[in-house]
Formats: sequence, C-alpha cells, structure tokens
Amino acid sequence: FDAGADAVSTNSFGGTGIALADNHLKHRVHELNFRAARIAREVADEFSVDKPRFVAGSMGPTNKDINITGSITFPSLQSAYYKQARALMEGGADFLLVETAFDTGSLKAALLAIEQLRHDLGMDIPVVASVTIERTGTMLGGQAIDALYASIANHDLLAVGMNCATGPDLMTDHVRTLAAISRFPVSCYPNAGLPDAEGNFPETPQSLAAQLEKFVDLGWVNILGGCCGTTPEHIRAIVQMTEGKRPRRAPDAAHRAYYSGIELVEAEESNRPLIVGERTNVIGSRLFKSLVAEEKWEEASEIARRQVKNGAQIVDVCLQSTDRDEMADIPLFYDKLIRKIKAPVMIDTTRKRWNWRSLFARARASSTRSTWRTAKRSSSGSARWPENMAPRWWWAPSTKTRSRRRPLRASANWP
Repeated sequence: FDAGADAVSTNSFGGTGIALADNHLKHRVHELNFRAARIAREVADEFSVDKPRFVAGSMGPTNKDINITGSITFPSLQSAYYKQARALMEGGADFLLVETAFDTGSLKAALLAIEQLRHDLGMDIPVVASVTIERTGTMLGGQAIDALYASIANHDLLAVGMNCATGPDLMTDHVRTLAAISRFPVSCYPNAGLPDAEGNFPETPQSLAAQLEKFVDLGWVNILGGCCGTTPEHIRAIVQMTEGKRPRRAPDAAHRAYYSGIELVEAEESNRPLIVGERTNVIGSRLFKSLVAEEKWEEASEIARRQVKNGAQIVDVCLQSTDRDEMADIPLFYDKLIRKIKAPVMIDTTRKRWNWRSLFARARASSTRSTWRTAKRSSSGSARWPENMAPRWWWAPSTKTRSRRRPLRASANWP
C-alpha cells in the first residue's frame, strides 16, 4: 500500500481444507482465512485516507485437481472452496481472487462455490478469475486462453486475466487474445521473469514496468500487479508507469459464437458449416447404444475420438434411453470422453423438461474441462457490464458497510 497499490491479496493462497490437510490444519480453515482477511482489512482501512484501498481474498489452486490427475471430485473441491470463500468474506475481503488456476474444471468448482455463497449470504461478491499459462502456451490442463475464456464467460466476473508462470514477455500473445474477446476487464500480474537455477528473478522494477507499459499503451489491460519475485519497488514502478494512462475499453458488442472444449471453435463465415459428429447418440447409433447398454465406456468413447479424427468440430452426445438412467450414465461416459477429445461437446436430450443445473453438475463431476452448451445456444460476446460498472484502473465500493458489501463499482469520472 505504501508503494501505491490499490489492492492487496490476503495470505490465504493455500487456505483450502484440502491443502491445509497436509499439515494437519484442516480443522482451522475458517480461523486461518478469517484472520488473513481481517489483518489485510485493518491495514487497508489504515491506508484508505487519500483513496480507497481494497482487500482481495486469495484462493489458490489446491494440491489436487479434477482433470489432470483426477485426484478429487468436483463436489469435494467445490465444498472446499465454499468454506474458504465464506471465511474470507466474513473476515472483510472486498472481492475474491481465484488465482494461478491451471485446470479449468477446478476453476469452475471455485466459481460455482462463490455463486452458491452469493445466494446463501444474499449479497453480491465480486470475483476475479486469474489463470496461469505455461511456456507451452496453454494451461497445464491443456486449454489456451481463448478456450478458457469461453469456458468461464457465463459467470459474472469483476475481471479475468493471468498471473504467475512467466514474465510479461511470454504473456504478450495471450494478453492480446484475451483483450480482443473479453467483455470483462482484463488483469495481468506476472512474475518478475523466469527464475534461474538458484531461484533469482531477473526482472528489475524498471524492466518489469517497461514491459507492462506495452500492454497499457496498446489498450489491453485494466488491472496490473506483480506475482512471484516482485517487491514493493516493482509495484511502485508499475504505479508510476500507469499515471495518466488510459485503461482498456471493452470491445464493441458483436455477435460471436464460441464453443469450447480443450480447443476453441468459433462459428464464423470461414468455417461454416460446423461439422457435428452424432454417432455418440443412443437414438441414432445402434453400435453406441449397444456399448452403453453393456457399459463398455472405453469402447463407447472411442467412437467420439474417431469422429473428431475424421473431421468433427463438435461432438454430440445423447445418453437418453428408455432402458437406462441417463443421469447415472453421464459421469461414467464423460469421464472417459473428456480425456480423449479436445473438441467441444454438445449435450443432446429430447426431454422437454429438464433440470439443466443438475445435468451440468453431473457432467462437471465427471472431470469435465469445459463449459458445455447445446448447439441451439451461442454466447454472443456482447459487452455487458455488471450494473453501473465500467472498466478502469481503480475501483471504489458503493458503500463502506462491511456486513453487506455491494459490487465494486467505477467512480463517476470515468471518461
């Protein structure tokens, strides 16, 4: 704060019960996260003299994941994030920061936990989703930044962006891509470069600020900061660099339809019509129906893999059969399917009335890596901001009441 930061994150990065269990501290989840937020809150209030200062409740990845190792179930991870998020908000956090996410399924578990917390507390909870892109150009789970964005764009986010993993030089292409498609503000807080064998980070405050200045001048970012290897001097240099500069403006509204699996498919003139493989359908394929009836999930999922190999851009899946329980078959089949294909999946059912929330919950529990949509729904990509919110560098709460916080909103002097 003394260096000029508008917000600091709480010391709760590994604060889920899953991570704390390794040190036999699982029973202290609420206490540790509450105190982490309370300490940061007290310091933020102390510095909120010349301008508002904010507390970001840090929620990092756990030592287990849904899609890469399959070491935890979706409901278990969602429950762990819910308990951490609740303690952070009760301790005084202004917004929640789900950061350093490397697996989309795990990130979705955190975002759904926060949505449930919003409902339970009857209050708006701003949330920033920040992922880490490796030197390979993707998250560890395999998604590039555009596919990741399409997977979480249905959530109500304060911002979406990247942190950790690399320095800003290796983030350039990813920040450019995200800035072009995101209807949310874009955040970026990289490491001070890649550490050497002795753990030393190469970027000085001046060199880090100079690289981030390119992102600002090109109009790509709204929120900047520092991750591993950065010091108060790095933050001071970034603050000085941004003075007088304009933040990113959201792109003009445009109807663009994205579908995400591990890879992104966009419906546009150059690739129309999209090819949908429909052989993983118990109504349209006798072979698939027979394999499902015999519960040969490995062989059944191979049909989808062959369709993608032969050119299918989206895979249609229908497990509705009068002889079986569709909801029970979903996790069994999808657990095999999602590990074999990178294409988006279309959930197909003929039921006129369906509990879609329950359906998606079952599908996500089967280690899914993407947000699924029916082919009849497309994300428009329109620039819809939360009520009274606009993109800018600094955010001010509409009330100082701590018990029922409202969303962080932009001040009235936004140009």
